[in-house]
Amino acid sequence: MDERKAPVDDGLGDLEPGTRQRAQLRGRVADIAWTALCVVLALWAVWSAVDLARGATAWVYCAVAWVLLAVALGLRAAAVRRRTSL
Repeated sequence: MDERKAPVDDGLGDLEPGTRQRAQLRGRVADIAWTALCVVLALWAVWSAVDLARGATAWVYCAVAWVLLAVALGLRAAAVRRRTSL
C-alpha cells in the first residue's frame, strides 16, 4: 500500500519574511563573513611574518597584512559593541 500524505500548510516557513530566523539570518551571514575575512588575513599575516623571518625581503607585504588584520578586528569589535548596545 502506498500511503501518500497531503502537504501540510504550517503557515510561514523558517526563512519567510517576518519570522525570527529570517531576522537573524543577516547577522549570521555577517558573522560568517567577518570570521572568514579575519581568518584569511591572520593566515596571510602569519605566513608573511614567517617568510620575513626566513629572510624574504617582502617586509611591506607583512606590514600590510598586519595592518589590514588590525583594522578588520577593530571594525569587528566596533560592530559587536554597536549591535549589543541597542
